[in-house]
Amino acid sequence: MGPDRKTHVRNVLVIIGLTLVVWLVPGGGTASLTISNLLSLILIGGFLFLGYRLYMENRETIFGLEERRRWMLYGALALIAITLVATSRMWGAGGLGALLWLALIGVAVWALIGVWRSYRTY
Repeated sequence: MGPDRKTHVRNVLVIIGLTLVVWLVPGGGTASLTISNLLSLILIGGFLFLGYRLYMENRETIFGLEERRRWMLYGALALIAITLVATSRMWGAGGLGALLWLALIGVAVWALIGVWRSYRTY
């Protein structure tokens, strides 16, 4: 484990302690769901901020694309977002839902690659 052995052991013990609290204390499951939801919101907020920063840093490049390609970019990103939101429902629907999910992600990635290739060729 290296020179930080005590730190690693302490971190593992903290995780085990938190797990025991969630498992044994009444209402621990509700608290864990609340913490999970808060962490999910923070993660989604981070992704939204990353998307905003990427857009602001590359705005001139995006507006430099021809209008059709720009709409393909926006449509592909929207399709990916909607498909990711519906992931649990589509995968829970069985084989056809999973195939549809894969097809939608594939179409969106294909559109993104097409936009990227047209941007790279001048």
